[in-house]
Amino acid sequence: MTFVKTEIRSGAYYDSVVLMHLQRSLSQQPGVSDAGVVMGTEANKDLLAQSNLLVDEARGAGANDLVIVVKGEDESSVQAAIAKVDELIAARRSGGVDQEYRSQSLESAAKRLPNAQWVLVSVPGRYAAGVARQALDLNKHVFLYSDNVSLDDEIALKQEAASKGLIVMGPDCGTAIVNGVGLGFANKVRRGPIGVVAASGTGLQQVTVRIHQMGGGLTHALGTGGRDLSEEVNAVTARQSLDLLRRDPDTKVIVLVSKPPSPKVAAELIEAARRVGKPVVVNFIGYATAMRRVDNVTFATTFDETAELAVQLSHPSGQNGGGLDPAKFSSGQRYLRGLFSGGTLAYEAQLILRDYLPTVYSNAPLKKELRLADSLTSQEHSLIDLGEDEFTVGRLHPMLDNDLRIRRLDKEAGDPQVAVILLDVVLGYGAHPNPASELTPAIAKARQTAADGGRHLEVVAVVSGTDEDPQNMADQIRALKEAGAVVETSNDVAARSVGRVLRALNQTSQAAQSPFVEVDLSAIKQPLSAINVGLDSFTESLVAQAAEVVHVDWRPAAGGNEKMMDILARMKRKA
Repeated sequence: MTFVKTEIRSGAYYDSVVLMHLQRSLSQQPGVSDAGVVMGTEANKDLLAQSNLLVDEARGAGANDLVIVVKGEDESSVQAAIAKVDELIAARRSGGVDQEYRSQSLESAAKRLPNAQWVLVSVPGRYAAGVARQALDLNKHVFLYSDNVSLDDEIALKQEAASKGLIVMGPDCGTAIVNGVGLGFANKVRRGPIGVVAASGTGLQQVTVRIHQMGGGLTHALGTGGRDLSEEVNAVTARQSLDLLRRDPDTKVIVLVSKPPSPKVAAELIEAARRVGKPVVVNFIGYATAMRRVDNVTFATTFDETAELAVQLSHPSGQNGGGLDPAKFSSGQRYLRGLFSGGTLAYEAQLILRDYLPTVYSNAPLKKELRLADSLTSQEHSLIDLGEDEFTVGRLHPMLDNDLRIRRLDKEAGDPQVAVILLDVVLGYGAHPNPASELTPAIAKARQTAADGGRHLEVVAVVSGTDEDPQNMADQIRALKEAGAVVETSNDVAARSVGRVLRALNQTSQAAQSPFVEVDLSAIKQPLSAINVGLDSFTESLVAQAAEVVHVDWRPAAGGNEKMMDILARMKRKA
């Protein structure tokens, strides 16, 4: 025979960690076979029912009522266990956060610790948005651990924060590392030059611990919450975090990790990553891409590969080299003119440049709508295949005869909007015996024409050949460089280098595109100081990491009446 006793305590709120310990302690009392200690939400009642502990008295409990159910072998054992509840709670409290770290409200905690920049929120989801709004009203950044926050509340919180230059990590943000201090469920990892932005809690943990195990280290690891990269939320926190790490001088490599994102948001974030000026490793789990690497962005498919790439790129030898400098060009210079003798090289260059430029016109275009109206007249970004039939009727192929290309080079150099001229120099049997002898004077003249007009002109030449070709490849390269050309032997490398500088010249500034106020770097650079609202264990963790912290003994306002809480919140905001 068993005996069950239930006790309902109205308005007695305790966090889930306290309730877990209380339930475990009651279950271990003499003569007790099972116990349930929960707040009286419908979900928790379902859990009691699954354990055959949902007795009639508990069915009527409200979400703000503490429900204690104890089952035992006899009445005296159960009564004795119930009688120990207050003692067990007091013992848990005395062994938890010291009184010196406690405060009774978020407002009083903020006065007690005025330099606190962060508020950690881990209260039940139905109250979490309200607490987060209070934190934003106090101009604090928010680590929102709580789950079960509505999508509408998440969007509203993040947009409000972003308009104030604040950041909301979460909701359902399980972990983060800010300036070496772990928030939520974080691991102890060494400091180093790698920063992480993650819309996946365990993904963030796995990547950071593998970075540590591989000998690397972290500046910061910023969580966003699992829904941040949805189309509705539009990656507000991920964009802010990416921008923070972009501006952080100690972060040399950035990692982006997410569960499958919205394809539209993923594409926009990848484009933002390409603008940060640092190596970025992207692991959007399950996100299909044919690309392995684009400029500074490298794609990974597993957590181990992500960590390994980040560690490799954090060493100077693994980072991208220089390239063309957009600062050299005058205002108004923004266009590319490509003058190719090799048709397939011209076609490949157009394919590569699609990743950098919105349109490239040609006489042999990728799409018919990009065909030049007149092959003899360039428009905007233009790439000409001088080996097409229209140019070779009655004249030699441009691999043999440079005359037409030299004339076009001179014409393009006179256009004040042209910044870069890209051309190929194809060596080998049957080709011009010494193409540099004709091209180098034209290149030098073109650059001088631009200089006389107060402009800088880059001529990038792709030399296609071998050291055994009759033209002597080394001599060809040397002559082209002496004429002022930038010389590459890879069409891919040349096109991407040109693409990067042209994109920089054509894009509007990142700041002008953003509707949000920039988050001050002090959010992640100052020693972490925080207010914790919710789980005692988070305060204990911060104390153990020597971070400044005040713990708020949080209870739902107005006895948990959500309508009254909303009225009180609005009154506070108006005050």
